[in-house]
Amino acid sequence: MKNLFLLTLILFLYISGYSQKQKSLADHWQYVGIAIEEPGYCVWGASPIEGSDGKIHLFAERWKGNKVEPGWRTHGEIAHYIADQPEGPFHFADVALGPCEGNAWDHVSVHNPTIHKVGDQYVLFYIGNDNGNQPPHPSNQKIGMAVSSSLSGPWKKVGKDGLVLSPPKNPDYWNYKAKNGVNNPAFLACPNGGFFLYFKSSDGKKSQMGLAVAENLEGPYVQMPFSVTQNEVTVEDGYAFILDGKFCLLTTDNHGLIEVGGGVLWKSDDGIHFTEREQGFFPVANYLEKEKLSKAKNYYAGNIIKFERPQVLIKNNRPAYLYVASGYHFFGGSSPVNYVMKYVE
Repeated sequence: MKNLFLLTLILFLYISGYSQKQKSLADHWQYVGIAIEEPGYCVWGASPIEGSDGKIHLFAERWKGNKVEPGWRTHGEIAHYIADQPEGPFHFADVALGPCEGNAWDHVSVHNPTIHKVGDQYVLFYIGNDNGNQPPHPSNQKIGMAVSSSLSGPWKKVGKDGLVLSPPKNPDYWNYKAKNGVNNPAFLACPNGGFFLYFKSSDGKKSQMGLAVAENLEGPYVQMPFSVTQNEVTVEDGYAFILDGKFCLLTTDNHGLIEVGGGVLWKSDDGIHFTEREQGFFPVANYLEKEKLSKAKNYYAGNIIKFERPQVLIKNNRPAYLYVASGYHFFGGSSPVNYVMKYVE
């Protein structure tokens, strides 16, 4: 009887799924293909949104040529691409934002956009700088915002010049005098009101995710004095969303917090303290067979073929597609492109 009871219990646990490994977000992604490839340009992080026209719109940074350095620092512009479906093909539509004239904070290059809709208007966050030389770049990176009633523009910078977040001047803040400024914006309209603007910055040893909060969309955004992720090695490129009642940040993991070349999904109950984490995506080789990567060409990365700047298309309150940049062209093409992954159960 005792052995029969144990056998029944084991069978019950197996059927219930308790004996099976819990899947992470990384296990659900399936490689689809190239989202944006534009001859004559490097294309970096592409942020997706579904328009009122039912089409999928991507906002990505691009610059002329086939070299990543120093183009992203000195000649970046934010381009708008459109497709009939999330998997593409995407076609160039227009330039949403470019470096402005004069001596404004963003007059040299704009980079790493993220697109959202709040109420009846579209909101475009981006990075800008006023000098692409090293130094002062990247410590002069700041975050701006532009709004429009249409995804085709025109885009109007908020306030005087679009600037919504600068590095802190308070020496007690975690990222005071950060060598990479404040960059890589991730935005979230909170369910109970207010707005969260996450960003990457540095404590002098590693990059972490920080947070600025605002009561109104256009600000002012007030930075929290502490970082919201506690990571032992650098993470970057966050994308913010809410999943199953949890605040989530999807970041890269280029230095091996979980796995070098993968991604991290951070989770939080309040959006301020991200204490839970799981693998957000794997290195590229986990999704494409080795033979398909045999011609991969390195434009801006180490020896691991990896994804950068993840941006998520949310449908029915669930992740549906993941758009990612890479320093590699997986198939040996002439410049970096943007790729798309699909969420599968």
